Amino acid sequence: MLLWIVLGALLGYAGARVFLGHPPAQGFRVLARREVAFLNAAADAIYPPGAGLPSGSEARVSESLDAYLEIVPPQMRRLMRLLFFLVEHATALFPAPGPRGFRRFSSLGAAQREAALDGWRTSRLFPRRLVFASLRALLTNAYVADSGVLRGLGLTPWAIDTPVCEADLLYPPIGKPPAAIRHVATTPPSDGTPLDPNAPRHPAYVGVSA
Repeated sequence: MLLWIVLGALLGYAGARVFLGHPPAQGFRVLARREVAFLNAAADAIYPPGAGLPSGSEARVSESLDAYLEIVPPQMRRLMRLLFFLVEHATALFPAPGPRGFRRFSSLGAAQREAALDGWRTSRLFPRRLVFASLRALLTNAYVADSGVLRGLGLTPWAIDTPVCEADLLYPPIGKPPAAIRHVATTPPSDGTPLDPNAPRHPAYVGVSA
């Protein structure tokens, strides 16, 4: 009888840890709100606010990854979501320093989150370092896709008319499905005039210094 009580308590704790207490998240097509909470926490731990750049959550990392998950193959989508789940709940085995460091990652304090990720990064176990590298790669790709980050890094694109080549008729923009191919014919190539460093920026960045 005692064993069943213990098992019931453990299952209840596991269910509450995984499913309860996450803030609402609206507008996501793939990610559950528990995954959004983790991604915002992890993104802010790796990219905190400061230095004239937005934080990870301000750069809408979770929104970018939600759109990416929507177009990747199902097997890749499952692996990515398992990666998020692993880092979120691995604190049960690798607790963060400080009080209640065994809580799920998204419930830790900012300093604890940074320490937890640093534990993955510097671990003597190669699989743990590989997990961190995979997570950081996904977060970085999503972070630098944000227009505010590009402005802060001085990487906003120029407003130029790019010619349509044969490849544009065959391949969609990066990260888009084949239906996003919008060209049906090529256009003449550039006349070779160099870009002016002071030329206007892309309309999406008008009014914001590069």
